[in-house]
Amino acid sequence: MQSDALSGVLLPLALAFIMFSLGLGLGVDDFRRILRQPKALLVGAVCHFVLLPLVAYLLIRATGLTGAFAVGFMIVAACPTGSTSNLLTYVARGDVALAVSFTAVASVLTIFTLPVILSWALQELAGTTRSIEVPIGSIMAHTFLMLGVPVALGMLFRHRAPARAMAFEARATRIATGLFVLIVVGAVVKNWRLLVDGFAVLAPVALTLNVAMLLIGFGAAWAARLPQRQAITLGIESSVQNATLALVMASAVLKEDAMAVPGAVYGVLMYAGGLAFAFGMRRFTGTQLPQPGQASSATT
Repeated sequence: MQSDALSGVLLPLALAFIMFSLGLGLGVDDFRRILRQPKALLVGAVCHFVLLPLVAYLLIRATGLTGAFAVGFMIVAACPTGSTSNLLTYVARGDVALAVSFTAVASVLTIFTLPVILSWALQELAGTTRSIEVPIGSIMAHTFLMLGVPVALGMLFRHRAPARAMAFEARATRIATGLFVLIVVGAVVKNWRLLVDGFAVLAPVALTLNVAMLLIGFGAAWAARLPQRQAITLGIESSVQNATLALVMASAVLKEDAMAVPGAVYGVLMYAGGLAFAFGMRRFTGTQLPQPGQASSATT
């Protein structure tokens, strides 16, 4: 009963509050700003919605993962950027405005992309030849309710009562961070035996995926000649996932606790790579890296 209450009630409510707290920091201008930066948006979207699932799938095949753990990593890859990416971007001295805007846009787009990727992953990686009924409509409805509605309510509160929203935002962020920690701890405790048995296999995959996407996001932005601060941002946005949503989708929507374990592992370990990247970039933010072609032209 306690397990059902955690998966079916507490996890979705906690996630809803986390997304509501994100909405408190957003306004219509944030979406207008990202539309005025189509190049950064396009590069970020390709990295997050195309390359991230592709890299996750290649890692799954390369390591031989199958079944619930394989699907669990695809759930992680299909989730939107985590709201804590904004904090890491701030630490790294990246473009925080771009981070906030991209996080919001990614959360909205995920309402449509997550069901498609998840449906394919269940068919491709579930380790069974039988026909699998994938509740695409239910998944899309759950995703919209857990992401779209809370963010919209947070934005509405900010629009209707900006002073109160700004005053509550800092407290809401602290509460959301605490809820995220509780969700991860709850998932770890609930799946402790699976975690212990699978950590040696899951941790290297999680760290490799995280570091690979940090470098791919940063490298793609650099190759596209985006400013260094935006390159830092897209590296973080491509790798820091909404692990809370991954836990909710696995435990509360699909009712498969084992699929939540990769999300719990990634949700913890992504901060190791993320913080190392953030503090490393923080040291070099003042030194603009040469864009592609600049080094060769300087020597001719």
